Amino acid sequence: MSSPADFFPGFASHWIDAPAGKIFARVHGEGPPLVLLHGFGETLVAWRKIAPALAKRFTVVAMDLRGYGWSAAPESERGENYTKREMAGDVVAVMESLGHVRFALVGHDRGARVGQRLALDQPGRLEKIALINIAPIDDDFGDGDLQRVGRARFLAADAPKPEELIGLDPIGFLDDALKNGAKAKSLEPFGAAALAAYRQAFNDPARIHAFCEDFRAGATIDREHLKADRAEGKKLAVPTLIVAGEASFPKTSPALAAAWGEWGEDIVEARIDCGLFPMEEAARETLAELENFL
Repeated sequence: MSSPADFFPGFASHWIDAPAGKIFARVHGEGPPLVLLHGFGETLVAWRKIAPALAKRFTVVAMDLRGYGWSAAPESERGENYTKREMAGDVVAVMESLGHVRFALVGHDRGARVGQRLALDQPGRLEKIALINIAPIDDDFGDGDLQRVGRARFLAADAPKPEELIGLDPIGFLDDALKNGAKAKSLEPFGAAALAAYRQAFNDPARIHAFCEDFRAGATIDREHLKADRAEGKKLAVPTLIVAGEASFPKTSPALAAAWGEWGEDIVEARIDCGLFPMEEAARETLAELENFL
């Protein structure tokens, strides 16, 4: 099995104390600090195609979210230890440990939810944020990707049913999620080595429970936090880029840009011809949009 070291030559490895326990991160580069947060089904390996290029301009910190990859998976019963507020605390701990009080952030999917939460809770921490393939509160965006929404609802169901069903064929579940999220409905964009890393990280009962807890938090506690923010008129106070995969948020679905426009004054959108995984499916275009924004 390929290790993360194979994907990030020249990047140092760190296990950093955070509220969740030890968080694993790869670090390299020159310039202002930039943290990269992956999404569901993946690990920090998701950034392998663009992190080396970003490291030419930034000090890049790619980290595994709690419960994912090589990071700690704290115990949790109803999502309480996998709220995006808790995960954002891990990001702050990692970055402070590396000497960075303020930084830019790029988050994909679950990682984007963490970035949104951090920007709302602690805007002084962030220079800029880029959020890839999420809606601000996703109630009205389900028709764009019914399979994705159905999977999220399944993962958020009460324990232990999702865990038991996934445990019957964890690799099949993961492969199906990745394949159906990609525009081409294929595993080809990921490559054999990255797939091996994702499969190894997914094939663990404790982590399957952690993934479900992440989604349980998303369906309950995180949603209540966002609804409270909206009621209070809270805004994103930092420059924000929304990256949308055309296949995940088609132009015929509710207006993503308009929905995000309610959350801030300095929000721009970039649309890329891909599915849920721009960093994997359209790395060159995604890198160009991120470099232009950052």
